[in-house]
Amino acid sequence: MLPLEWRCTQVLFKQIYYFVKVVDCDSFTEAAEECFISQSAISQQVQALEADLGVELIVRENRKFSLTPAGQYFYRHSLLLLDEVDRLKQETRHIARNTDNRISIGYCKSYGLQELQQAIAVFSEKYPNIDIQIINGDHEELYQYLKNGDVNLVINDQRRALSDEYVNYHLCTAYSYVEVAGRSPLSNFEAITIEELKRVPCIIVASKEQQENEQEYYQNTLGFAGNFLFARDLEEGRLLVAGNKGFLPVEGSNKVVQAGVTIKRLQLFRSGNQIQRNYFAFWKKDKDIDSIREFADILRGIFQKDEME
Repeated sequence: MLPLEWRCTQVLFKQIYYFVKVVDCDSFTEAAEECFISQSAISQQVQALEADLGVELIVRENRKFSLTPAGQYFYRHSLLLLDEVDRLKQETRHIARNTDNRISIGYCKSYGLQELQQAIAVFSEKYPNIDIQIINGDHEELYQYLKNGDVNLVINDQRRALSDEYVNYHLCTAYSYVEVAGRSPLSNFEAITIEELKRVPCIIVASKEQQENEQEYYQNTLGFAGNFLFARDLEEGRLLVAGNKGFLPVEGSNKVVQAGVTIKRLQLFRSGNQIQRNYFAFWKKDKDIDSIREFADILRGIFQKDEME
């Protein structure tokens, strides 16, 4: 038999749960139906809770009721308590079942990646018991995270030769854009060339440690010739753009995202063609588990859907 204190705690949690249900349903009758007990029983439980607390939580007026100030306070904190208990139960079950019930995903901090958010929502609805951890970084940081086993999956464009050590899962071939201030004369264009941008500062999203590597890539590989400014993340980069400090190269899918009235997105051309990049999901072949491949499948499906719209 459980100790007396534990039994009292069990009763208290049950009474709190019934009280919250009554408030949520705004009805003793509906709350009782949802809890599969009688109306009189749930009413008695709430009254017992009030007696134990020594305060009135609910003011009863015929078939209606309202919360007292103490009741409003108790209801709000009861919601937080029940949520914490529920999370505690879920996390304990996850640990007990399998420590692999978690996927860590790395993505490039210069990529807005609304597709990733959609994929997480779809995957989490299908597999609610698998937790997803998100880590962002520069291209080189992501490679090191994957190499060291700090993440299970990396979403990135192709800068290195594809390696046989990894699953190189092609997501999409994406067009490149730059974002400029809405008040900039450049905003009158729908498209722009790298040559036309050579006197405009280029804003790069990169950590302090990776600024030199990122600048070298944009200069030597992509061909940007102007000055360079650096931002810690995409949000800071767009603030610089809004202030007309320069242009921001944007990595993303073919689907153009409205960046706001202060910012306009332009197609980026070189040698008469819009620049394209291949985007992949990368993961180690010796870590090729079903949940990782399933997530990559969902993400690629979202990319393909965007391309068709």
